[in-house]
Amino acid sequence: MSSRILVAEDEPRIASFLKKGLVAAGFEVTVVPDGPGVHDHVVGGGFDLMVLDIGLPGLDGFAVLHRIRAAGSTVPVIILTARDSVHDTVAGLTGGADDYMAKPFQFEELLARVRLRLERARPAPDPEVLASGGLELDPRTRHVAVHGRTVELSAREFALAETFLRHPGQVLSRDQLLRLVWGGEPGSGSNVVDVYVRYLRRKLGAGRITTVRGTGYRLEPG
Repeated sequence: MSSRILVAEDEPRIASFLKKGLVAAGFEVTVVPDGPGVHDHVVGGGFDLMVLDIGLPGLDGFAVLHRIRAAGSTVPVIILTARDSVHDTVAGLTGGADDYMAKPFQFEELLARVRLRLERARPAPDPEVLASGGLELDPRTRHVAVHGRTVELSAREFALAETFLRHPGQVLSRDQLLRLVWGGEPGSGSNVVDVYVRYLRRKLGAGRITTVRGTGYRLEPG
């Protein structure tokens, strides 16, 4: 789904130029030419970023910015300001803008800034809960459960279980497990893998991890 961008610009030529370029880059674009209309659109929600010209009629860009921030809007805002107006730039950034572009500007630079702000505004995904056949492991909370029953694992046991869960149905050799879990630590012989597999079998179920003779180990679905 493409990001929605609000362009707050009252000069038709610039507004058309921005809309055409942003649409060509894959964004959904709405142009609003006056301050009160911009405020209503943003507060109404649904936009991922706003390009805001300071010199809007009805309600200038500073007032719009102040009002939308006071209303709780966190939409990223890139302000457009005159090249020689340092005061405007400082006032915009201290007033809640995330970035600025001085007129005249290169569209390619504006596009790069738009993409950067959208990327930064995107919430970081929570680590997924890994699951297989009743075994659940949460990398964030380090909680492990078997059919709803909490199981306590040591740090190394957890790392080994997580490695198996991230390679479902795959046979992992002892050398692979040594590299992935122990990082090839000096003195970590292949027998340490066997020892920790036994620990996991006791805690997760004897049939959970299968020995593939001459090759390694595989996590079974349950």
